Amino acid sequence: MHDKMNHELNPRISADCVIFGFDLNKLNVLLIERETVVGLDTYKALPGDLIFEDEPLDTAANRVLNELTGLEDIFLEQVGAFGDPDRLSKPQDRAWLKAVRQDPDARVVTIGYYSLVGMNNYVPQPASFARAATWIPIEEIGELAFDHRQILDGALKKLKEKLNVQPIGFNLLPEKFTLSQLHRLYEAILGVELDKRNFRRKMLKMDILESLEERQEGVPHKPSQFYKFNEQKYHDLLKTGFDNFAF
Repeated sequence: MHDKMNHELNPRISADCVIFGFDLNKLNVLLIERETVVGLDTYKALPGDLIFEDEPLDTAANRVLNELTGLEDIFLEQVGAFGDPDRLSKPQDRAWLKAVRQDPDARVVTIGYYSLVGMNNYVPQPASFARAATWIPIEEIGELAFDHRQILDGALKKLKEKLNVQPIGFNLLPEKFTLSQLHRLYEAILGVELDKRNFRRKMLKMDILESLEERQEGVPHKPSQFYKFNEQKYHDLLKTGFDNFAF
């Protein structure tokens, strides 16, 4: 934790985080509600804030995320920099900045990050200026503060691209999952329907899944077998030069 007597916030650089989660049906994003300012309604935003002058960007992103949501020790990867001169110009944003920032007129460049977390493993605990931290299905997200919609769209594009070269989607699933749940995850991220038979055939052919002697219980249909991701087989596959994880 920073000693405020020796560390000052940089009024021109911030870090904003797009946190993706999967509820076994839909792709979700963790959004915060900012504290109400007199005359303004609460509005939703990505977790984000200014960085300290002396902290590395990745450290700042982890700190900001923890301070606003309680999440810690999760993987974060940069999406890119967002620095349009008008990114903080919306009237509602300006009013909020004037109420909480010492220099509300400073031009702020933000570094966007994204992460994948298992929704069952993390219970957001809002703090600082976040009144609430809530998982929202991505298709239900409307207007966001500042240019956070642009950052979200950039993060989703990055996630789709990475899914084609690395099976990072497993970070969104429980340790044990069914092929139907894995199939739905890929459809939710890519935003397209995937032929179930071809998807299962290719996924099993890659041999990065380990079948378990367990099946679903208490379901209204034929119980499906559980699988888990085999990280060692994945690394062995990469050694062969395989790089096509696209569907």
